[in-house]
Amino acid sequence: MSTEPPHAHPVPPPHAQPVPLPGREPASPSSQTGETVELWATVDALRAWLDAGRVHDGLDGLLLRVLKLSEEVGEVAQAVIGATGQNPRKGVTHTWDDVRSELCDVIITALVALRTLTPDAQAVFTAHLARVAERSLCGAGDHRST
Repeated sequence: MSTEPPHAHPVPPPHAQPVPLPGREPASPSSQTGETVELWATVDALRAWLDAGRVHDGLDGLLLRVLKLSEEVGEVAQAVIGATGQNPRKGVTHTWDDVRSELCDVIITALVALRTLTPDAQAVFTAHLARVAERSLCGAGDHRST
């Protein structure tokens, strides 16, 4: 009998996700999976769509785009509270699917904000992910903060 909660999804094998391994160079654009290329093309399209409809330009527009991330994180918190029934006045108002959806909105919003800050968002993200993975996974048995 499985000990996983019914809402849990199986974790894909490590090779299914294009995550740079510690000590290795990030994948070159020519070796990326179609899914990675599609992800960043979609991020670019979303940024362009948002830019076309934005009311505020310049620094104000940039700050508002980054602040949108706080709004999305708040929606994750609201969904968790609703999924766990932590508000006695409201009870259970959300599902764990709602939480997953809100987390995806946070990721999308963060990627679009990063792309707004730099045209090289993919390289910035990939390099940062590699640094975090190296720092965190190379000393997996060592839980001291660095």
